[in-house]
Amino acid sequence: MENSGTAEGVGYWLQWQVLLSALVCVVPTVIAVRFLRRIGGGSDPLKPADLWSPCWRNLHPRWLLFYRAFAFISMAYLLYQTVAALGFIVFFFYTQWTFVLVLVYFGIATLVSIRGCAKAGEKESDEKLGFLEHLMQIIYQTSAGAIMLTDIVFWCLLLPFMLGESFQLTLLIGSMHSVNAVFLILELALNRMPFTWFGLIYFILWSCSYVVFQWAIHACCVKWWPYPFLDLSTPWAPLWYLALALVHIPFYGLYVWLTKAKHKAFSTWFPNAFVRFPEKKEI
Repeated sequence: MENSGTAEGVGYWLQWQVLLSALVCVVPTVIAVRFLRRIGGGSDPLKPADLWSPCWRNLHPRWLLFYRAFAFISMAYLLYQTVAALGFIVFFFYTQWTFVLVLVYFGIATLVSIRGCAKAGEKESDEKLGFLEHLMQIIYQTSAGAIMLTDIVFWCLLLPFMLGESFQLTLLIGSMHSVNAVFLILELALNRMPFTWFGLIYFILWSCSYVVFQWAIHACCVKWWPYPFLDLSTPWAPLWYLALALVHIPFYGLYVWLTKAKHKAFSTWFPNAFVRFPEKKEI
């Protein structure tokens, strides 16, 4: 990769397109925060068992635990291989941010499943969600939208224009842009967690955090942009940022659709085996 160079001057940040691009980021963030403060954590009638029980009646929770642990270990190894091969500069990319987020999800989900399996023989009570369970649900909702955005944009938009002498698609790069989605969609097929539009708030805040990170490092130490459409020097920057803000809706909506398709299809095909949320059962 090319030398990062020095930080951008003050004049760079006072350009009109920079101010408009900042407005595109600030407005959704303010709306998301205000909506989050007004609504709280959502209104889904979740119980702790919904986070560690499978959506299949005859599947013991330990199998969901094993899957989550396997996903965590596999992703941790792949992340290690990526950093070892390419260096810590990979964390400049939204891909690695998303990958780490999914990795953290499976780590927390494994812990929640371990605790749940220890209670698998007990009768389900009116116990409320704890901090770890709330964090798990938030990260799950954020990760779902982020993997759709990351992987679809890479394979369908970026890759066709990147292939050439300066870029080669390797097994490692391909895995980083697909394994996260594969593991999380398989998780969707196994878990009993609901997935609603409320999580779009967390997805927006996550992406805005990445933009703030990029702007911060460009203000203090680097000029190189990991994605050309984040470059603020072009007059087209506000339109790029607006487009990026708007595509969050369909990408998040795609995972919402997958969740609804799962419930509709499995309820029809396996009516006696599938547990449709919010149906409750004793464990």
